[in-house]
Amino acid sequence: MRVALHSLTRDGLEEGYDQTHATIPPALAARFPEVGIHDWTIWRSGRDLFHLVECDDFLAALAALDADPANVEWQATIGPFVDHYEVTGDGDAGMPVPLVWRFRAQQEGIAGDA
Repeated sequence: MRVALHSLTRDGLEEGYDQTHATIPPALAARFPEVGIHDWTIWRSGRDLFHLVECDDFLAALAALDADPANVEWQATIGPFVDHYEVTGDGDAGMPVPLVWRFRAQQEGIAGDA
């Protein structure tokens, strides 16, 4: 599955976010495939961060990482740069941005997040 997320940096901390997030700790990177995260890409425009996560099950991956020491340490490092995630509902389930349209899906006549 592919999941899009939208978050914002704290005002004035955009460059610090970029520098800090240039890499993630090796221990966390090693955990991603174990929890079903195959790729995670982040783009930034001003304070807005746009994420594309390719994974088996986004909510299961977040749950698996929730108390993981590597993730806890990383969140303590990167968290001060992040103001918030835009959400459409409660909890982690509200984080993904709803899919509106995908060219390939239209061309192939398929629906959803194919």
